[in-house]
Amino acid sequence: MSMDPRGILKAFPKRKKIHTSPSSKALAKIPKKEDGEGAREWLSSVRAHVVPTGIGRARAELFEKQIVQHGGQIYPAQAPGVTHIVVDDGMDCERALRLLRLPRLPPGAQLVKSAWLSLCLQERRLVDTAGFSIFIPNRYLDQPQLSKADQDSSTPGACEALLRTAPSLPPTPTRPVSPPQRTEEAPSTQAQEACSIPGIGKRMAEKIVEILESGHLRKLDHISDNVPVLELFSNIWGAGIKTAQMWYHQGFRSLEDISNQASLTTQQAIGLKHYDDFLERMPREEATEIEQTVRESAHALNPGLLCVACGSYRRGKATCGDVDVLLTHPDGRSHQGIFSRLLDSLRQQGFLTDDLVSHEENGHQQKYLGVCQLPGPGRRHRRLDIIIVPYSEFACALLYFTGSAHFNRSMRALAKTKGMSLSEHALSTAVVRNPRGLKVGSGQVLPTPTEKDVFRLLGLPYREPAERDW
Repeated sequence: MSMDPRGILKAFPKRKKIHTSPSSKALAKIPKKEDGEGAREWLSSVRAHVVPTGIGRARAELFEKQIVQHGGQIYPAQAPGVTHIVVDDGMDCERALRLLRLPRLPPGAQLVKSAWLSLCLQERRLVDTAGFSIFIPNRYLDQPQLSKADQDSSTPGACEALLRTAPSLPPTPTRPVSPPQRTEEAPSTQAQEACSIPGIGKRMAEKIVEILESGHLRKLDHISDNVPVLELFSNIWGAGIKTAQMWYHQGFRSLEDISNQASLTTQQAIGLKHYDDFLERMPREEATEIEQTVRESAHALNPGLLCVACGSYRRGKATCGDVDVLLTHPDGRSHQGIFSRLLDSLRQQGFLTDDLVSHEENGHQQKYLGVCQLPGPGRRHRRLDIIIVPYSEFACALLYFTGSAHFNRSMRALAKTKGMSLSEHALSTAVVRNPRGLKVGSGQVLPTPTEKDVFRLLGLPYREPAERDW
């Protein structure tokens, strides 16, 4: 994206002011420059764009003020002449370009980590970007780039220096040259090797060689133009790839177009409003706070309720895209009637801010999909699912909502080979299926008090949640 989505969604209210982080406070304590033009303008060659995602809005604004204070300029990411695009240290090229809404990096621009700018400000000089550059694949460049190894060890002017020292091409001959004969060019060694592969003909071999030599296929260039836009749109919660394609065919090219012109469902409008927050993965510590908030509210209603955060959190990941909280009661009865009371309590606290799906019935299970926000300045809106299940289904539900999705598919496929059926509700045996594999008889539900029982009945050794992330 060429600008932060929060800056273009004018239809939505401004965010609360975010307090300065400790690292940005440290930058604020940098002493003022000595008088004198040279001391004040040591960033005069810098024309930067700072991407706030991951860095934080307050810290990004502080960076911009420091750049201007020391002689640099703040440019839009797509503006000609931008020299540095500053991003969060953990960001890669593809995500940066997606946030900037750019198909490729502007000519002459470097994609650098915010740590580089921090070091510049701490040392009060323009530091070499070696070691701070984000690697840019050639397909995202408007001009050739050094390899990653060369890029990391080179100065900003290294490419120009290499070009200056490179041997010049031989002069164009001035003597008459006979017109070329219209004979078919002999296939290259690579093309011959490709043709030797069974099923690969001459034309396919030519395409293979083109990809090997240039890194892409020119015939597909026109297709790739819409990929960043489709990805941008499909990242709106509630909008899948078909909706993204429909918006693209309607002529929309930006989130601003979607905000101003598209017909949105309630869920899509919420997804657009919290676009940045939903894309930004939360640290594990924040997911813990969210789970604790739900558990404390649940225990205030009934201290015997079990409350478990599932998903990537339970699998031990350092960051989470959302939080899935599973609730039940060991007596098999007291979970009933808790659902609406719990949601009302969380709404009264101001913890739940938006409802995506306020009540979804799935057999005896009840599910809520919504948005929450922890108290305090600068807190992001996060996706939260709350699922209440009967205790008899707890083990299978815990297994299912822990994931990963691929692990779940593998478990269900194994159950099928054994004449069984596994779902978030139960593990059943003696299941009857027709020749097409569709269930025509539900079979007999097996007792599964714990996850270990599910593994045992399937003939598998137990896997800890952290071992299911594949």
